[in-house]
Amino acid sequence: EQSILELKNIYIGKDIDLRVSKPIVDFGESTTWFDNELVDFENFFELKSAPLRQTLIPPYCYEDGIRQALNGRSRVIVSGRGIAMHVRVLPLSINLYRCLEGKTVVNGSENDLQQIAKALSLKTDSPQETLAEMLRLVSSIDSRGNAMMESPRFSDGTCVRAMLATKKNKEIYIPPSLRQEDKPDTADGKEDEKVEKVEIDANAKEVYDELKKRMRNTENITDEDEGAARRDRFALSVWKSEMRGSVNGGFQAGCAFGPLCEEPLRGVLVVIEGMEMALHERRKKTETDDDFFVTRPVSSGMVVAALKTGIRSALLSRPARLMEGHLRLTLHSSLTGLGPLYDILSKRRGKVLSDTMVDGTDLISIEATIPQSESFGLTPELMEKSSGEVTAPELVFSHWEMLEEDPFWIPTSLEEREDYGEILLTGDISTGVVNHALKYIRMLRDRKGLIVDSHKIVVAAEKQRTLARKK
Repeated sequence: EQSILELKNIYIGKDIDLRVSKPIVDFGESTTWFDNELVDFENFFELKSAPLRQTLIPPYCYEDGIRQALNGRSRVIVSGRGIAMHVRVLPLSINLYRCLEGKTVVNGSENDLQQIAKALSLKTDSPQETLAEMLRLVSSIDSRGNAMMESPRFSDGTCVRAMLATKKNKEIYIPPSLRQEDKPDTADGKEDEKVEKVEIDANAKEVYDELKKRMRNTENITDEDEGAARRDRFALSVWKSEMRGSVNGGFQAGCAFGPLCEEPLRGVLVVIEGMEMALHERRKKTETDDDFFVTRPVSSGMVVAALKTGIRSALLSRPARLMEGHLRLTLHSSLTGLGPLYDILSKRRGKVLSDTMVDGTDLISIEATIPQSESFGLTPELMEKSSGEVTAPELVFSHWEMLEEDPFWIPTSLEEREDYGEILLTGDISTGVVNHALKYIRMLRDRKGLIVDSHKIVVAAEKQRTLARKK
């Protein structure tokens, strides 16, 4: 920034117009807890709450798999429709991430460990036991504060269900809303589709409903049918031998780009909760787990693409938040320059950490943090407003912090409508509240060439319009 100012004022002058693009700032995408999720973790799974606003408005409602996602849980179907995975996304605090990375309980993480134990239904009595159980279940940790793990009931095979396929039914349960795209145009084809739909509902949906009950129930469940138990054990062996390694790749791909503005995910815990698999039975039976084989072969690329879709759709069905980088600034100021300095930092959402007198002088040493997106143009403004009473700040990257603003908030209650008015489509500064998160999302999507919700779509824009002037 200082180099651009010197280039304009000293070397170029006023004769040449220098065009400089807007600064590029890195952000991250994350999530937070639902309000009622913290009250009762056990019954939150069964709550039939309305979908969040971002899942209903364009362009976010066009995300793949969003129709199968609700309250941070998503059921993603692998290509070929032979396997379906149940994925859950939870917020992962920085203290929890440090515990998983260092494999020890850090100071101040006890409440976070207790909270995540309730969310995951871990039967532990102390923070140390909770961390030990999570370390046993965690399969991947990245450098941006994200982690992936298997749920306890998935790890022991309770939430792994396999259905026995037939000649006409080789697919897992597909909801009717997703099957409408596959309906043929002919009348005969429609009749055949109806027959096949009845068979699928009778076979695959039973496995689907049973898996949902097992995911909700924390008690131990065993298969009464020995054949069903052997099918489930074979499906779990397929997961461990053929799919687990590919799932780690899908976790990396899903955390690389988020659904809001294609920025990396930060502070997210991905949980594999369940799996459905369609199996064929071999003609020569040996009464062992090897009597079955998968109806639709699965490659690693199919698993990676499916899990990436599941992570993005599950994250979009939770409260959305942005992560922004903060810079630590150190500067000196006189007593007369404190007023303008604090006003500028407050306007730029800065936080003063300490202010101490420098021995032998009348200067005050100030340490503060400021968001990286608000740091541009800070030095010229400080010099101008304080009349040179404040020194140029030294900026160093400090940490990542969540921006506690809902980018999709709009007035809903009667009091909010009276204070801010009614906005049906997009919430913006016309509500009377400056939404920094929404501003940054629109800025990032516009910079990357993505569809922005505030853009107006013109119908038949290529046609010429001649407006007549009435005299």
